[in-house]
Amino acid sequence: MPFARTIAGRPAWDRGVLDRLVQRFGDRAARSASVLEQHGGGEGLRDQRPPDLVVFPANEEEVCEIVRLCAQAHAPIVPFGVGTSLEGHVQALAGGVCIDLSRMDALIEVDPAALDCRVQAGMTREALNHALRDQGLFFPVDPGANATLGGMASTRASGTTTIRYGAMRDLVLGLSVVRPDGTLIRTGGRARKSATGYDLTGLYVGAEGTLGVITQAQLRLFGIPEEIAAAVCQFPWTAAAVDTVVAVLQAGVAIARIELLDQLQMQACIAHGKLEGYEGRPSLFMEFHGSPSAIAGQVAEVEAIAGSFGGDGFRWVRATEDRNRLWKARHNAYYAALALSPGRQAFATDACVPISRLAQCIAETQADAAESGLICPIVGHVGDGNFHAVVLFDPENAAERARADAFAERVARRAIAHGGACSGEHGIGVHKLGLMQAQHGAALDQMRAVKRALDPLNIMNPGKTVPGAFEP
Repeated sequence: MPFARTIAGRPAWDRGVLDRLVQRFGDRAARSASVLEQHGGGEGLRDQRPPDLVVFPANEEEVCEIVRLCAQAHAPIVPFGVGTSLEGHVQALAGGVCIDLSRMDALIEVDPAALDCRVQAGMTREALNHALRDQGLFFPVDPGANATLGGMASTRASGTTTIRYGAMRDLVLGLSVVRPDGTLIRTGGRARKSATGYDLTGLYVGAEGTLGVITQAQLRLFGIPEEIAAAVCQFPWTAAAVDTVVAVLQAGVAIARIELLDQLQMQACIAHGKLEGYEGRPSLFMEFHGSPSAIAGQVAEVEAIAGSFGGDGFRWVRATEDRNRLWKARHNAYYAALALSPGRQAFATDACVPISRLAQCIAETQADAAESGLICPIVGHVGDGNFHAVVLFDPENAAERARADAFAERVARRAIAHGGACSGEHGIGVHKLGLMQAQHGAALDQMRAVKRALDPLNIMNPGKTVPGAFEP
């Protein structure tokens, strides 16, 4: 029987399972080089570790069948949505089988009165909101990419609207999960709170596919606001913009989004996004939801606060096309940053600190970038204390890549030192494994115990998220 060697801490696995899966699933089991490469890495860094086979199940029963066959062969499994993750979550470090859930994309049920819905894991957030629009409802988590909802749950995604509506950890009421032995369990429910045992839903949200395969999610919904307005305010320096955010939060303004672009990132977005009428200065992009009178009051209060910190050029728009233009420029910040130095690649750091430490942490990061000689524009969901430095580097220059990696590690360790986290939303994957000990200390042993207990064969996305769970 043919076996394959794998990463440290994993036994060899029976490659014969690949032929069995091809025989069972036919043209929904792909071995072509192009499909394998497509599933060998997410966005961000272009490092590729393709699987040996990609299978496209159509329902939960087929996911259970695939996992059972893989468990019998000790074959590694990597769940896959649409590949928008940034920390190497979908790299097949030990080869094996990639389960692509993108064809499981149905909206199963909606209860407008209860403000919730149930979706298959492969449904994307944009598809969900398109389906909900006629009922006056929407799902607010916006990570900037059209990710699948199962993937967003698996990586504990958040984004620009978290300050008002919460992140995936707040909005996932329950899950369907295929365990590593191929059995299906359902966690949580539809109640908004529960005091009934361990929070298994919370355990799987953010587990990054290392404990099971998410197949369905029960999600909280919200009514579409009566009116939405967006605004931009510019500042003489970055610290003034951050101080404005802190003051806005302390004042209790119910702002829906508040995003920071530093001077370099604003310059990039103006050039790339054709933003006319703005200067290349540190800027806050904001959005307000509510009634016309409520929004007018919020805008007036925020404008007054911003002015006290030197903010000017406060401009706000209500028309949908104008708002979309602003947020498109913000969501395309990564591509705008790449345009600053054509030919370079980039990855984004993901530091999150208490907002009281945000200005200092960003200032230290900017100074670090200048000293390192790297191009590193900064954007951030600053209402959450979360910011990203987009680090550009020449992929053909090993020394520059090493400087970029070292800079990213310093950003992460600086966030931890400020009482924060090395990742606010991108997750751990494989790229941040070396930071987990500094982040969690002795608590990391408890995570290792959970991994060993729930995935004793170490077949679920092995080598990710929790380092050293199976090492001697």
